Amino acid sequence: VQLVESGGGLVQPGGSLRLSCAASGFTFNNYGMSWYRQAPGKERELVAAIRSAGGLTNYADFVKGRFTISRDNAKNTVYLQMNNLKPEDTAVYFCNARGRFDYWGQGTQVTVSS
Repeated sequence: VQLVESGGGLVQPGGSLRLSCAASGFTFNNYGMSWYRQAPGKERELVAAIRSAGGLTNYADFVKGRFTISRDNAKNTVYLQMNNLKPEDTAVYFCNARGRFDYWGQGTQVTVSS
């Protein structure tokens, strides 16, 4: 089982990034997918989630209107489009798959700074 995140990096405030998480080794369609983040000295927190079927989504209040989660079941990939990034969005972003089992990726660093 692998969850491989990509797309992180350094961006200025107000900028955008698109994170991707490529999944393999399990039946992707059967799993709800989420993005979490963890800033230094803070606990890991849920950013956004999307159900396995039907595309129902939910977002943390601090990203509503700025971030969009989506998935492509044909490509076994989940995305997080992040717009209007703020310095407080700086964190390591993790991909999570939850179903019969719980899987995590290794994380990708997002740094928002001028």
